[in-house]
Formats: sequence, C-alpha cells, structure tokens
Amino acid sequence: MRRAALLWCLFAAGCTVGPDYRAPNAPSGAAAQLREAGIAGVTPSPLPSRWWRLFDDTTLDRLVEKALAHNTDLRQSAAALQRARAVLSEARAGRLPTNELSAQYSRERLPPQGGSAGAGASPITTDFFRLGFDASYEVDLFGGVTRSIQAARADVEAAQAEVDAARVSVAAETARAYASACSFAAQEAVAQETEGLQARTFDLTDRLFRGGRGTERDVAQSRVLLEQARAQVPTFEAERRAALYALAVLTGEPPAALDAAADRCAAPPFAKRPMPIGDGRALLARRPDVRAAERTLGADVARIGVATAQLYPNVTLLGAASLGAPKLGDIGSSRSFGYSVGPLISWSFPFNGAARARVRQSEATAQRSLAAFDGVVLRALQETEQALARLDGATRREAALTEAAAASERAAQLSGVRFRAGSDNFLQLLDAERDRANARAALAQARADRSDAQISLFKALGGGWEEAPDVAPASLPVQ
Repeated sequence: MRRAALLWCLFAAGCTVGPDYRAPNAPSGAAAQLREAGIAGVTPSPLPSRWWRLFDDTTLDRLVEKALAHNTDLRQSAAALQRARAVLSEARAGRLPTNELSAQYSRERLPPQGGSAGAGASPITTDFFRLGFDASYEVDLFGGVTRSIQAARADVEAAQAEVDAARVSVAAETARAYASACSFAAQEAVAQETEGLQARTFDLTDRLFRGGRGTERDVAQSRVLLEQARAQVPTFEAERRAALYALAVLTGEPPAALDAAADRCAAPPFAKRPMPIGDGRALLARRPDVRAAERTLGADVARIGVATAQLYPNVTLLGAASLGAPKLGDIGSSRSFGYSVGPLISWSFPFNGAARARVRQSEATAQRSLAAFDGVVLRALQETEQALARLDGATRREAALTEAAAASERAAQLSGVRFRAGSDNFLQLLDAERDRANARAALAQARADRSDAQISLFKALGGGWEEAPDVAPASLPVQ
C-alpha cells in the first residue's frame, strides 16, 4: 500500500499526506439556547461591540478605550501575533528555492616536486579566486511544506484570537476596577453618613445621661456603635485608592497616575437598559477563546501531515555555478566557468521507528487539542450561565435590601422620636440604630455586587474586541 502511494505521488508530481482538517462541532448537549436567558433585565438582542457604552458613563468609555490601546498584557499578545506572522512567512519561504552567493580567495604553498629541497628547487605558491552561486529547491512531493504552512497559518489565527481574548479581559477588568473604585466611594459615603447618625445618637444619649436620665452603660453602648461606624470609613477609603491604582496600571500608566475623573466617581455604574445577551450559538461564535482553541486544533492536525511526510523520501533539486581562476583577471573567461546540476534524493529510512513515533506524538497532541476545544466550549457556556444566575440573584437581593433599608430608616426615626418622648427605652433605640446601619451597609454592598455582576456577564459573553483600537506600539530600548 505504501509503495503504491509513493508511486502515485511521484507520478502525479506531488500529493499531501496526513489528515485533512475539518472544524469540529460543539460537544453534544451544548444548547444553542441559554438556560438562564429568561431572567429579568436581559434581552436576546445581539451584544454590541462596545458593551461598556451601555453604562452611559463617559469616564468609563474613555478608560476602556485607553486600556485597549496601552495595556501591557495586550502589548504582549500583540507581539506574540507579530512573531506568529513572521513564522508563517518563514514557512511560506519553504516553497521557494534557497540561494547562496559566495566569494573565495585562497593562497596555497606546496613543497617542491620532482626533487629534494636541497637541489635548489623552490616551493610552489599559487593563488586561486572563486565566485560561486548555489541554489537548491525542495520538491514538496508529499506535502510537508504545505502542511507546515497550514499549521503556521492556523497559529497566526490562534494568536489573533488570543489578542482578542486579551481585549475582552482588559475591557472587563478595566470596567471592574473603575466600578470597584466607585462602589467603595459610595460605601465610604454611606459609612460616613452612618457615622454622623451614630454621632448624633451618642450626643443625645450623653446629654440625657448628664441630665439625669439614662445610665452610663447607655452612653458606652452608644459609643460602641459610633466607633464601629467610624472604623468602616478608612477601610472603604483604602480599598477605593487600591482600585484606582489597579485602574491606572490597566490603562498602561504608573499606579501614582490616578485618573482625576475616576477619583471623583461616587456611585457604581449600571447598565440602565435591558442587557443584550444573544444566544448560545452567537456566544460560541463570538468568544475569542473558543476560536483560539479551534485554530490551535487545526494547527496540530496539520502537524500530523508534517510528521507523516518525514516517512517518505525527500527530493531536492541542486544547482551550482562558479567562476574560478588563479588570477583575478581571468575570472569571467570561458575556462573559469564551472557548473553542476542534478537531483538529490534522501530518505531517513525509518528502521528505528523514530519517524513513526513522531507521527504518534503529533496525533496525541491533536487529541489533546480536541479535548481542550471541547472544554473551552463547555466553560464558555458555564461561565455565561453562572454570570446570568449571579446577576439575577444580585438584582433580586438589591431590590429586597432597598426595601429593608427604607424600612429600617423609618423604624430608626420613629424609635428616636419615641425615645426622646420617653416611650421607648435605650435598648430599643440601640437596636433600631444598629438595624439601620446594617441595612444601609448591606444595600451599598448589594449595589456594588450588581454592578460587578453586570460586568462579569459582559466578560462571559466575550464581546468588546470587534472594534477595539490597535495596540499602541512601543519602541525597543536600543541605540
């Protein structure tokens, strides 16, 4: 069978060995319809390319665009893409002849001939000048060069997908860092307001005690609530600054280069319209990591053909022309011209099984890439379903805590009125104040969680790379 294939390839002036790649289908059971697509606040409309604009925040828009142009992780991915393109150019060069020009001068001294050195004979000294041109061309009889070009082209496409995946991550992480800074600012403001309320309660309790109403324990317990509220403020302030430092680095700036507009943000951004999520098919077609995994699989399948071609003979056409003479002035005369031409057939005959082992290695690598592709598809669906579920939970939790905060605020106000009128004791006032503080803090956290859940959903949907700006190039530190 192998001899017949060899004869056919020689007769047909070339064939391509190895399997022909066909894009795989999604793993069985991968639904086109997202299970969580029916939650409130989402729509099956297609995801826009710049999803962050749904937050209606010009500062966020500017920061994301800046990060997409200057982020250092993106610059690394862009450099990897440039390298992959250069490797493809090298692989394509395998279809062209290789040429070599040479120029040589040699001076040779030989002992005298036809007699002894003592008879007065002199050594023979000669000069020789040579100009040469050598060319070789590997005949791609079995498609090894073709398969290597296919693999390199798939590597380029996988590298491009990795750049797009980095864009998705950078856009989402920039939005998350900005939202975190805004959320911590909002939580800090709530903590400061709570501190002010507790300070007024403490002042009232202290004045009543000094006027002969209440006990010293009431004053001490009121002071505890005041200091607990006060202790929250520096924590939120520190976290806000930490988020701003992370935001600066994401946009390609030193941490100290804080963005002034982000520093002034006081409330987390929200997508105010129903969030477009599309469907499962659009998700898999959009996610760059799925595309990168599929292209990596295609490259590895092509490399099976590269390894298989090494089982067969290699045919190279060789040619050389030279001009050589003992005197430089004789270069170019008809007597100085020489040439050689002819084919070279070489075959690393696979007696030791190494070539076949390389084929099996390539097949195993392709099988691993197929499993990786299936895993990426399933994770893409998993991450999206989880993000939708968490967004639904965060939205409903915020709605419930909004009602709880309003109720606790009203209860604390009534308790304060009743306490000053002597109808409620201090413990009742203390409980109402504590409930109000907890409800306000929980609501501020819930709002931060909903903003983060929206951003996580957009990241899982895999958009944001389609119309991203080019990565800003940087000059190498060379002279």
